[in-house]
Amino acid sequence: MVRRRGGGENATDSIMSFTMSQNQAEGARSTTSVLVVEDEPEFLRRFSNAVLGDPGLGLVAAVSTGLAGKAMLDLQRPDVLLVDLGLPDIDGIELIRHAAQHHPDCDVLVVTMFADDEHVVGSIEAGATGYLLKDASADRIVASIHELRAGGAPISPGIARRVLSRFRLAVRPGVPPQPESAPPPAAASAANPLTERETELLRLTAKGFTFETIAEVLGISPHTVVAHVKKIYRKLAVHSRSEAVYEASQMGLL
Repeated sequence: MVRRRGGGENATDSIMSFTMSQNQAEGARSTTSVLVVEDEPEFLRRFSNAVLGDPGLGLVAAVSTGLAGKAMLDLQRPDVLLVDLGLPDIDGIELIRHAAQHHPDCDVLVVTMFADDEHVVGSIEAGATGYLLKDASADRIVASIHELRAGGAPISPGIARRVLSRFRLAVRPGVPPQPESAPPPAAASAANPLTERETELLRLTAKGFTFETIAEVLGISPHTVVAHVKKIYRKLAVHSRSEAVYEASQMGLL
């Protein structure tokens, strides 16, 4: 290859590269940006290809360690973090907690082989809003990412059943023990403008459950859930679920 005098070819390449980067950045603004953190090469490729195959998603990076995931979170600030829990350097739950504390607008989707209560509950408490097992199809993973951004909480059916069972035990009257995070009834009644049922409902809402799921957990109809929600909005002077959760958290009710 004959090079042009004065490095013209290299300069042109640089301009083309810069223009492509600009176009990619502009296109990324209209898509959901995703960071994949997975140490198994086969799954890393599968998750990355699933994201790349959807025109509404953009892959900002795919890394294989938790520390690299932290660095990319802070650098790229993605919309969604897709993370495994069994990372080689740090616990995936630590990475989830970092995302929740430093990038609260980033939704976290766990895709892992761990189906035990410790990992599931630990991930949700750390800030995960979705939990899938690794047998989920590529289409399911992509659909779950979109569901997250729409305000949903996608969970593999088997995991959802176990989570619902735990919440049934936690919120139904007369079933000990009470959750560790729940305040003593006397203390709660003194400062809480909400009834016990409304507080229970709001806790489930904060976890990302739909009204239909909450109705199932509490053993009431979806219409009754909506009626309670309206009362919660009125008492807290808010107009949306996110505002209700925020105000309740500020008041120490959750």
